[in-house]
Amino acid sequence: MTTIIAITNQKGGVGKTTTAVNLSASLALQGIPTLLVDLDPQANATSALGVEKKPGCSLYGPLRGSGQASEFIVETKRKHFWLLPSEIDLAALETELAQKPDYLMQLKRCLAPLKTFKVIILDCPPALGMLSMNGLVAADKFIITLQCEYLAMEGLKPILAVAEQLRNEGLNPQLELLGILMTMFDVRTRLSNQVVTEVDKHLAPKRLKTLIPRSVRLAEAPSFGETIFEYDPVSSGAMAYAALGKEVVGLLKW
Repeated sequence: MTTIIAITNQKGGVGKTTTAVNLSASLALQGIPTLLVDLDPQANATSALGVEKKPGCSLYGPLRGSGQASEFIVETKRKHFWLLPSEIDLAALETELAQKPDYLMQLKRCLAPLKTFKVIILDCPPALGMLSMNGLVAADKFIITLQCEYLAMEGLKPILAVAEQLRNEGLNPQLELLGILMTMFDVRTRLSNQVVTEVDKHLAPKRLKTLIPRSVRLAEAPSFGETIFEYDPVSSGAMAYAALGKEVVGLLKW
């Protein structure tokens, strides 16, 4: 059985793509067949894995009813790790999808035949638009990346409200928050600790135990087309994402 996990936050710069890439890599390193789906027209996850962005090589066609998602899956150089890349054409779908019947169900339809993967990770765009909403409807579970910075809590409410609405309207009754992932954590600052404490006041059971540190090495790795495990396998970022991968597997209770 395939589990689909959406990585989401309507804000940019919160470690969403970094998490999608390195969580996928962490799962693959555990021998779990993993597909990363880049849903962001900016294609940062695609670039981060050293895959060239090519016109016509994304979910643009399949989401419009032309072709199959499986046609566009590429192998990465990592064992057990595949990518469904993105490119700028996906940006047009924000308006085009709205014109289709069942417009929020299109990604779910596209991914349904992909049964050979144990996990599918969705890197959603930094906005609650058509692509992100399709991601949440297609997903079994979702992770919210939340940076340890001022006003971070404000980013939680809209996503949780949208997820609740999708459940209530029957579009995805089984959608479950797998966890809130604190990113850019700096143990030296009072602010980071205050944000974690504030999240724990309201959503402690849903905060993932793993804390992703603020790390130059994590920021550098994508420019080399590498995951953190390739770029600096002994770094604090690599250890954190290795721990996250194990925590996620534990929560999925396979």
